[in-house]
Amino acid sequence: MNSVKLKNRGFLAAGIIVLVLVLDQILKIWVKTHFYYGESLHIFSWFQLVFIENNGMAFGWQIGSKLLLTLVRIATVAFLIFYIVRVACRREARTGYLVCLSLIVAGAAGNIIDCLFYGLIFNNPVPPQVASLFPAEGGYGQLFFGRVVDMLYFPLCSWDWPGWMPVVGGEHFVFFSPVFNLADSAITVGVIMLIFFYSRQISEVPFRKSTQSAADSSEDKG
Repeated sequence: MNSVKLKNRGFLAAGIIVLVLVLDQILKIWVKTHFYYGESLHIFSWFQLVFIENNGMAFGWQIGSKLLLTLVRIATVAFLIFYIVRVACRREARTGYLVCLSLIVAGAAGNIIDCLFYGLIFNNPVPPQVASLFPAEGGYGQLFFGRVVDMLYFPLCSWDWPGWMPVVGGEHFVFFSPVFNLADSAITVGVIMLIFFYSRQISEVPFRKSTQSAADSSEDKG
């Protein structure tokens, strides 16, 4: 693979990150300013748009301090961007590997934007009123304490558990019940692809350039 193709992979990674970020934020802002909290739009029997918000991780999970979680996210994204920049032009790094990392970075950054700024730029009206962008009275929260907007809901199928079953007997079960966003989807797809197809790349692509890679670079320049 020549040096031009190697450099183009860096542009591909940057393009994926920007595209996912833009689409994620456009959808979030549209839902936030057109849906009141809890409102749903049935598109298909198995797919709905449902406006909810959460303070935690992907798919509405909440673990630990929100501020700590946001700081960890920022540190992780910063490291992954630095890592992508370092390895994008390395022959050992496969293009699919960089795509996986780019999806993870884009998804994490998308939710970071919500946490950092949404409390400052949106108000929090009582339903059925919808939120305003840059309200005159100010936002509903402080920097780092915005809530992540979720809207994608796929109730693929549902059933009632038989009454004789322990614990869940008689309860109604929906598969798949979490509500999430495009950023969560990007993270999930990136991680799954990384685990199943590119897990060996983590060890095959060292953080520092090897002696052979340095020699290859010298040959390219020559």
